[in-house]
Amino acid sequence: MALKILSAVILFTLVLYTQTTQKNMTLKLDSLTSASFFDTASISVDIFDLTANRKLYQKNNTMLMHPASNMKILTSAAGLLFLGQDFSFETSLYYDGFISDSTLFGNLFFVGGCDPDFTSADLQVLVSSVKNLGVDHVEGNIYGDVSMLDSLFWGNGWMWDDDPSTDFPYLTPLTINDNAVKVLVQPTENGSAPKVLLEPATNYLEIENLAMTNTAGRTSLEITRDFVNRKNNIIVKGAINRSDHDFKYEINIFNPEKYFLSLAKEELERNGIGFIGSINTLRLPGNAKHLFTIRRKFTDVIANLNKQSDNLSAEMTLRALAYKFYGKPATPMNGILLVDSLITIAGMVPDNYRIVDGSGVSHYNLVSTELLNAVLIYLYFQQPELYKTLSLSFPLAGVDGTLRRRMRGTLAENNVRAKTGTISGVSALSGYVTTKNNHQLSFSMMIQNHVRKTSRAIYFLDSICALLSELE
Repeated sequence: MALKILSAVILFTLVLYTQTTQKNMTLKLDSLTSASFFDTASISVDIFDLTANRKLYQKNNTMLMHPASNMKILTSAAGLLFLGQDFSFETSLYYDGFISDSTLFGNLFFVGGCDPDFTSADLQVLVSSVKNLGVDHVEGNIYGDVSMLDSLFWGNGWMWDDDPSTDFPYLTPLTINDNAVKVLVQPTENGSAPKVLLEPATNYLEIENLAMTNTAGRTSLEITRDFVNRKNNIIVKGAINRSDHDFKYEINIFNPEKYFLSLAKEELERNGIGFIGSINTLRLPGNAKHLFTIRRKFTDVIANLNKQSDNLSAEMTLRALAYKFYGKPATPMNGILLVDSLITIAGMVPDNYRIVDGSGVSHYNLVSTELLNAVLIYLYFQQPELYKTLSLSFPLAGVDGTLRRRMRGTLAENNVRAKTGTISGVSALSGYVTTKNNHQLSFSMMIQNHVRKTSRAIYFLDSICALLSELE
C-alpha cells in the first residue's frame, strides 16, 4: 500500500513538474512573440511535441504568410513522396546521320532533363563520348532539346529587378553551372583596366570592362549584366585597389540553353573535334542514336536544395513532378497539383493556400505555419524513411548550410535541423529540434512585414529554437 502511495506521489510530482516547466516555456515564448518588434511586424508559430504526440505552442498559426524558402519544404517533401528516392534527373546526348572517316555527317542533340546540378565537368563526360566514337569532325549542327518544359523562364510573381542575381536563375531543361557564370576581376597596373576572366571561360558572353586599377582608395566594383534589355554582356565598373585580392562575383545568364550549347561547342573544340555548323534548339528526332546519359539522383539534389536553399533545384523538382505525372511540356502549375496532393495527404485543404512556385521566391505564395508543421508531422509519423531523408537535408544549426553561423553557443547548436527562408520583409524557419528531456519537436515559424535588419527577425527565430532546446 505504501509503495502504491509513493508511486502515485512520484507520478503526481513528475506531472506537476512537467506542467510547471511547460508553463514557464509558454510564458517565455509569449514574451518573445509579444516584443515591441511585433508592434509593426507579424509572427506566426506552430510547435508540436512529436514524442508526446500533442500540440505544444501556437500563435497566429493559421495566418497566411509568405513562406520565402520554407516553400522548399513542400516542394522537396512532394518530391520525396511522389518522385521517390530513386528518381534521377537525366541529361543525354544523341546523334543522327552516319559516321565515315572520323566525320559525323549528322547532328548532335543534347536533351535536357532539368538536372539542376549539371556542371561543365558533366559536359566533358558527354563530349568525351563523341570522341570515343572516333569522331574528330562534325558535319552538322548542335541542337538542344528543351521540349521537357514550357516556355516560361521564370516563376509566377518573380520580380524583374532581382535580375541578374543567381538567386533568380532562368529556367530551362538544359541547365549548366546553375545557369550562371563566375566573373573574376584581377588588379593590374595603376591607372590600367583590371583583367576580367570568366569561369567557365567562354566566348558566349561579351565583357564591357569599364573599371580601373588604382593604388588609392578602397575596391568598389559593380558587376552586372544588361538585364533590362535581356542581354548577356557582362559590365564591370568602378575601381579595384592594386593591393587587393582577386574579386569574384556570380551573375545569372539569360537564355541558358544557348549558353549550354555554346559551352558544348567549345568543349568539342577543346577535344579536337571540328565543328562549323550552327547551334539552336530542336526536338530530338525519332531516328537519333543514344550516346551517353548523365544521371543524378534526387536524394543528391535535395541536399543542395535545402541546405543551400537552391532555388534552381526547387524549381526543377517542381517541374520534374509535373513531367512524371502529366508529361511534356512540364508546367509549374501541374507540379503544384502534386504539392496540393501532399497537402491533402497531410490532412490540410489546398484551397486554403496559394502556391505559385517551388522555391518561395514569389511574394504571391501564401501558406501558414500550421500547414508547414502538418507536413513535418505527417512525414515523421507516416513516412519515417522520407522524414529521415528530409531532415538530414535541412541545415544543421551552427554547422552547415544556411544555418552554419546561427545558434552557436546554445543547446540548439548541432541540434536544430531546419529550413530557413528569407525574402524582402520575410524571415522563416521550420524543422525539427530535440529538447533537453530528449523529446523530438517539430516547429514552423514565420515573421513578415519587418523593415528593420533581417538579423533582428532572425534573433527571435533563433531565440525560440534555443528555448525549445532547453525544455526539460
